[in-house]
Amino acid sequence: MLKLNVIALLGKKSKSKYWLFNQLNNVGTISYTNFNALVENQTKSIRYEYIEKLCTILDCSINDLFIKCNDE
Repeated sequence: MLKLNVIALLGKKSKSKYWLFNQLNNVGTISYTNFNALVENQTKSIRYEYIEKLCTILDCSINDLFIKCNDE
């Protein structure tokens, strides 16, 4: 199973989820409820546009953005 590694990437950059939420809303619109579900891996899908925006904002590659976990 693939999961977003957003929380760890934010920690490395000493940034908060709220900071990232504001950055995403500067380039598009996402509700905080949907954003929180996304970064907490509580959603089953993600738009390609969010993958690209997250990589740009967090200055990371797609390989950094996702981690592979064992199915639970």
